[in-house]
Amino acid sequence: MILFESPDLFAVGFMANWVKEKKTGRLATFVINRQINPTNICVLSCRFCDYATKAGRPNAYVMKKEEILSKLTPDLKEIHIVSGLYREWTFDEYLDIVRVIKNAFPQIQIKAYTAVEIDFFARRENKSLLDILLLMKEAGVVCIPGGGAEVFSERVRKALYPFKIGAPKWLEVHRQAHRLGLRSNSTLLYGHMETFRERVEHMLKLRELQDETHGFLSFIPLAYQPGSTKVVARQTPVMDDLKTIAVSRLMLDNFDHIKAYWVTLGEETASMALHFGADDIDGTIGEERIMHAALARSPLQMAREKLIYLIRETGLIPAERDCLYNVVQEFAPEEEAVVL
Repeated sequence: MILFESPDLFAVGFMANWVKEKKTGRLATFVINRQINPTNICVLSCRFCDYATKAGRPNAYVMKKEEILSKLTPDLKEIHIVSGLYREWTFDEYLDIVRVIKNAFPQIQIKAYTAVEIDFFARRENKSLLDILLLMKEAGVVCIPGGGAEVFSERVRKALYPFKIGAPKWLEVHRQAHRLGLRSNSTLLYGHMETFRERVEHMLKLRELQDETHGFLSFIPLAYQPGSTKVVARQTPVMDDLKTIAVSRLMLDNFDHIKAYWVTLGEETASMALHFGADDIDGTIGEERIMHAALARSPLQMAREKLIYLIRETGLIPAERDCLYNVVQEFAPEEEAVVL
C-alpha cells in the first residue's frame, strides 16, 4: 500500500528494476505467437466486456477449423486460445480445436482456455476439474492462460461480473493444473472500480498459491479498456500503469516474470515498463480481438522486427522465447541472432 500511495514513481520503479535485473538480467523477452478467439458468443453478460455477444446478433461469429488453421504458420512458437462460453459446442468440440492445431503444427506449443472456460467445461460435462485438465493435456495443451481472474474482490465481482467465477474457483483451477504439471499465467484487470487495497489483496492470493505450487510462469497486469461499456470514462494514466507493473514486481517475489502486455498498455508504455520491473513484452499476437473490441488503441498485431526494435530502444537485449519462457534466440545489438 505504501508503494502504491508513494508519489515517487521513479523510486518505486528503480527498486522494481533492480529486482527485475537480479532475476532476468538485461534480457527482455518476446514470443512469436498468435491469438485465436474461436467465437465471441458467450452465455455470460459481464458489464465490463465489449467482446462477448449473443447468437444471432450482427457481430456474432463462430470460426470453422479450416479458418483457424489458415491463420497459423510454422514459425509460431505459441498459440493462445481464448473463447466465449458457447452452449452449442460440446467440450469435445473445444478440444478438437486443440487437436486439429496440434496435428497440423506439432511443433507449436498451445496455451488454451482460461479458468472460466475450464469451469464451464466441467459443469457442462459433469466432470471434475482434474478430469477436464487431463483431457486438455492429452490433447496437447501445455499452458493455461491467466485470463478471467479480473480482480479477486467480491465487491467488484458482484458489480461487474456477477455470473463469472470468483477467486476461490479461479485459484482452484490453476492449483489443479499445476498439480498435473501444466504451467499457467496469472492476470489482474485494473483501472476500473477496484481500489489499491484490492489490487494488493489480489497479488497476495496469487503469491500464496505460487508458494504452494510454483506453477505460475508470469504475472500480467491488464489495463482496463473503457470501450463502450464506460465503467470508467477513460483509461487509467500511464503513471498508474508503470506503478502497477513496479509494485507487482516487488510484491510477487516468487514469480520469475512480469509481463508488459503491449496490447493494453500501448507500445510506448510497454517499452517504458521494461525499466519498471517488467521483463517480457508478450508477442506478435497476430490478431487480438478481445481488447480491441473494447477499442484498445494499440495495433492489431506487432511484427517481430518492431518488438526487437522496441526492446533495443530501451537499451536492453531482445530475446525470443517459447510459451514456457525458454529463450530460443538472443539478439545482439548488430541484429545477428544467437541460436541457443
